[in-house]
Amino acid sequence: MKEAVILEKKETIARLILNRPENRNALSLEVMGQMQEKLEEIRADSNIRVLIIKGEGPAFCAGHHLKELCSDNPDIHHLRNIFSVCSKMMQTLHELPQPVIAQVHGIATAAGCQLVAACDLAIAESGARFAVPGVKIGVFCSTPMVPLSRVIGRRRALDMLLSGRFISAQEAMDFGLINGMTDAEHLEEETQKRAEEIAQFSRFTLSFGKQTFYRQIDLHESAAYDYAQEAIVMNCLTRDGQEGIRAFLEKRKAEWKNR
Repeated sequence: MKEAVILEKKETIARLILNRPENRNALSLEVMGQMQEKLEEIRADSNIRVLIIKGEGPAFCAGHHLKELCSDNPDIHHLRNIFSVCSKMMQTLHELPQPVIAQVHGIATAAGCQLVAACDLAIAESGARFAVPGVKIGVFCSTPMVPLSRVIGRRRALDMLLSGRFISAQEAMDFGLINGMTDAEHLEEETQKRAEEIAQFSRFTLSFGKQTFYRQIDLHESAAYDYAQEAIVMNCLTRDGQEGIRAFLEKRKAEWKNR
């Protein structure tokens, strides 16, 4: 049986490919379990500097596998396990040392929209559409709400959550849910270009910066400055910090040692 999630590595860039196109890459327990395993493999790979997440078939990801959520006798332990596995996987995306880019085509709905919001960056085709439509089937998208509201803000998130409506790629761009969009023909190329732009830098510095960003983002301004100023001091003391500054002053390419 084909893998539910495919991991490809090429030089400093990895790709996680959701491989259940017949289900629009729904986040079943099988898919999420394999994603978590492969995310841990990526975390441990010191050669990988950027991760791209994409989907096979007509859609990026249509959310949870609804058949796993519906039963004549719903089991609370089963349901808790599904959403616990999902929450852990989404949080792992932030914990990875590598920046993560969502490459979005077709639709990204419910937990699929959550996946886009949980990634560090997102590039979408111009025809992509996004929604958190759980309200339409009686199940409010409570877990997708967490990263979505943090990325696009309260009012825009509530608009999407309460209406369940689809937003276009242009609206997603305006909302800050995605960082760029292009036509379908060039989506792979544009995402690769963004990944390569980031992957040229020190893996250590990318990891340090990503960790610092997420730790300061929800702090009050004064606490954020306290944390950030200490972080930049420590960064300046690192080997790559000193090498980067020296290389800039000497007008040469930096030789990263990733420490």
